[in-house]
Amino acid sequence: MDRMPGKKRIDIIDALRGFAVILMVIHHLLFDLVEFMGAPSWLFSNPVLDILHYFFAGLFIFLSGVSSQFSRSNLKRGIKVFAIAMLLTIVTSLPFVNEPIRFGVLHLLGFCMIFYGLTRSIWDKIPKIIAPVIYIALIVGTALAVHLIPINVSFLWMLGWFQPSFFSADYFPIFPWLFVFLLGTWAGSFIIENKLPTWFYEKRVPFLPAVGRKALLIYILHQPVLYGIVMLIIYLR
Repeated sequence: MDRMPGKKRIDIIDALRGFAVILMVIHHLLFDLVEFMGAPSWLFSNPVLDILHYFFAGLFIFLSGVSSQFSRSNLKRGIKVFAIAMLLTIVTSLPFVNEPIRFGVLHLLGFCMIFYGLTRSIWDKIPKIIAPVIYIALIVGTALAVHLIPINVSFLWMLGWFQPSFFSADYFPIFPWLFVFLLGTWAGSFIIENKLPTWFYEKRVPFLPAVGRKALLIYILHQPVLYGIVMLIIYLR
């Protein structure tokens, strides 16, 4: 919820979230075209899209951290999001789907909201002048750790260490993404305290904010809709 106390929503935050959601939908559409319609593999997997994928995913996670500064209860919000994520795990694990999402972006966001809701007092004690340095160092450090330090423990895939047999159609482990979320909470603290220029709070943006306000619903529904459209095209052909 991106709303200043007693004021209207902040269009720029919703617009950025809407932008990230649209990029996500396009990314998944390209996957469906490659996977089910025989489009060239480079259409989905290439150096440019591989970088953009982490950019818009990171933006989405960062903005969720920002929004946590406006939430009445991050704990309740996190439990709700994590429950929806577990429902997606059940559905995507069914035999006729067989593309299980074990720890995707919704699992991560639900975890981060719950974690921040339970530990907020700790993170809020970090001086704001050094908080971003700490979070960025932890982002880089944990990213390197999960890639360079092998840990042969099967159940650590939630943290980022996974075995070759592990598969998740959408995968965003706790490390390093938790610290991207926490970096967003740091930025959100400045926004909620009205420390940004006036235009940031008053600027109106067309279309994108409406998408951003429905981000959760779009995330849940977009892939079944895209899959249905692709299957219909294949059938009509």
